[in-house]
Amino acid sequence: MDIFNLLIPPAFPVLALSHFVALLSPGPDFFLLTGYAVRYRMRGSAGLCLGIASGNALYIMLAILGWSGLRHAPALFTVIELTGAGYLLWIGSRLMRSRPAAFTADGTTAAFPAFSRQILLGLGSSLLNPKNALFYLALMTSILGANVTLLQQATCGVWMTGVVLLWDLMMVWLIGLPGVQARLTGYIPVIERLAGAVLAGFGGWILLTFLWR
Repeated sequence: MDIFNLLIPPAFPVLALSHFVALLSPGPDFFLLTGYAVRYRMRGSAGLCLGIASGNALYIMLAILGWSGLRHAPALFTVIELTGAGYLLWIGSRLMRSRPAAFTADGTTAAFPAFSRQILLGLGSSLLNPKNALFYLALMTSILGANVTLLQQATCGVWMTGVVLLWDLMMVWLIGLPGVQARLTGYIPVIERLAGAVLAGFGGWILLTFLWR
């Protein structure tokens, strides 16, 4: 068996494509990054990318270890889900209170969030979405199958974590380009408030879904 077959499972192309398509679908992480990147650019958003990727990595690791507790523990799933809803409402409300005076085109007067705070915000956004756990569990079991080795699972996990991190960093970099910033300067608070409203909408939808069950 050569090194390629040792590291890469036969179903890797299907897994990689499925994972990338899921990244293209805007979710809470996307709107959180957008809300921060339009104001703080790379310097104030890179930690978010790292935190989001770390949360994904943790769920991937749990999926590799065979942790299917969320699938068989509806109470635990509900607790995480409702906590996540509250977290999204909190972040959304902060973005919706955006003030134009806090932003300058060259970024010299805007106070950047501390890097550690960025990481915690991104990590919370990722971990408090239990559907991430179920998504990765489905990828690592249904697609890779029962014959996949631990080493092949680890390779897939490193790949997906790296793709999440690079995709988020690329998105933040694009938003922070001078040409893009020049076009967005007058709309920064509006974009932040819209992103906040979408995040709050995600949180509200989760709560309403829970109440209507």
